[in-house]
Amino acid sequence: METEIIDNATHWLTNNQTLLIEYGVNIAAALLTLLIGWFAASLLTGGMMRLMKARHLDSTITDFIGNLVKYAILAFVFIAALSRIGVQTASFVAVIGAAGLAVGLALQGSLSNFASGVLLILFRPIKVGEFVEVAGTAGVVQTVQIFTTVLTTGDNKMVVVPNGTILNGTITNYSRMETRRVDMSFNLAYDVDLRQAKELLTRLVNEDPRVLKDPAPVIAVAALTDTAVQIVVRPWVKNGDYWDLFFALQERVSLAFEAEGFKRPLPQVAMHVPKA
Repeated sequence: METEIIDNATHWLTNNQTLLIEYGVNIAAALLTLLIGWFAASLLTGGMMRLMKARHLDSTITDFIGNLVKYAILAFVFIAALSRIGVQTASFVAVIGAAGLAVGLALQGSLSNFASGVLLILFRPIKVGEFVEVAGTAGVVQTVQIFTTVLTTGDNKMVVVPNGTILNGTITNYSRMETRRVDMSFNLAYDVDLRQAKELLTRLVNEDPRVLKDPAPVIAVAALTDTAVQIVVRPWVKNGDYWDLFFALQERVSLAFEAEGFKRPLPQVAMHVPKA
């Protein structure tokens, strides 16, 4: 019995020798494809990540893109290896494509936020530590992540804003420029000496060392309303001095107006009493 089994096996091996050699070569080629593909994916991904880090891209986006490219290459390598050993990969690719389409449709909002996060990190209209206004929220940028950006407001609230909302709206960056203009306006009664008021405002502005000489401050009459003369004061300061000067100058002007006896216009209400 054993001899018969051995004879049958020998006969089968003899008749299918060519087929076995062909399958062996295909399996070896598939393994070699996987090995070379793995090496090539690691080499290409490593080079790309080093290039992105050399350009000082955010580590989060660098790692994410690197892993995404690596596994995409490995997926193609795996399909090529299966094809090499005779597996029909057309249906396999179709299933992967259909699954990818379904996932993409289900996560289209998240994918939009991801794409926006990539653009925010690449072009950097906002950076960590800057004071910005995005999507109707003003605050200091704490972190720009793949899908969201985290802000801290002036009253120390954490606000998480989707990146898609940021990129599709207006971005106001208050910290990017080195200098800023402080815009203030003061209303005075019509019986106040206008020249004297402007001289007082000019002296108060020029006395503050934080006010820049270039560009020169602007002090001018902006409007003549029904009840008051509106004077605008617009000095330029370094970005970090904006709020300190704004608050300090408001207080000094108010005290100086009071000391000089400059009258502020009072709100007036017109009442019409019908005749009896």
